[in-house]
Amino acid sequence: MEPPVVLVTSPMLAARQADWNLGYRLVTGDVTPEVAERVEVVVSGDSLSNALIDSLPRLKLVACFSTGYTGIDLAHLRRRAIALTTAAGVNAHDVADHAMALLLGWWHGIPSADRQVRSGGWRDTLPPRSSLRGRRAGVVGLGRIGHAIAQRLHSHEMPVRWWGPRDKPDVEWKRAESLLALAEWSDILIVASRADPQNAGQIDAAVLRALGAGGVLVNVSRGFLVDEGALIGALRDGLLGGAALDVFAAEPTDATLWSDVPNTLLSPHIAGFTREAGADMIAQLRENVRRYFAGEPLLTPVEDAA
Repeated sequence: MEPPVVLVTSPMLAARQADWNLGYRLVTGDVTPEVAERVEVVVSGDSLSNALIDSLPRLKLVACFSTGYTGIDLAHLRRRAIALTTAAGVNAHDVADHAMALLLGWWHGIPSADRQVRSGGWRDTLPPRSSLRGRRAGVVGLGRIGHAIAQRLHSHEMPVRWWGPRDKPDVEWKRAESLLALAEWSDILIVASRADPQNAGQIDAAVLRALGAGGVLVNVSRGFLVDEGALIGALRDGLLGGAALDVFAAEPTDATLWSDVPNTLLSPHIAGFTREAGADMIAQLRENVRRYFAGEPLLTPVEDAA
């Protein structure tokens, strides 16, 4: 019996096939019509063209290596009854830790304090900072990552509220009536929304105005969730207190965009980039593909897919 055929669109995953290939026939690059007829699973990164999907008549599973899938058309998969799985959850703790690192680094002025010491200065020229304790923290999106962030905020003695499209009656934190209401209530707003195109631009000029001149925005989800032009304008005009960002509208981001933007702390999309998370992503990918061919329930199916 011939082994199942799996199309691999990611060179990285093809190079690491020893970590996840359980005896499948892997196909990379151009696919002949004869092979296309046999492909049931595509292993991919966070993007996949509809044209490629349509060229595979027997396709039943797209197994995405990453936690995000912004370049995959869920509606198109649904029309074809194709399931989608991701690496959801494997790096939630790492991303939550990084969100807190960004917040703490911004709030306590760690980068400028470091420069002060290295240049021979001391604290006499630094203004005293406000305490973080008691500041109101809003979390946008209370999935695995958002929930882990809320737990960490709570441990810092901060009141926490959240907003998302669906209520979660079992969580201990109050859900705001709307995203705008959450921003108005918050001193700090942390974006942990699902990386879904439907959420594009949800942090817009109105939300930034509601957060206000004393507010701080932290984004560890995806850059397209924030209207980056409105954010930069609000920071330059003093309409927003600050921003700590790990993700950007285009990546790598253009450094010149941020060269004169005040009160910002930036990192290069590294929140979930740990050795352990990389190994866990591979393991989760392997298990999802194994379960498909074994006829077992998938480990991490995306609800919006078939």
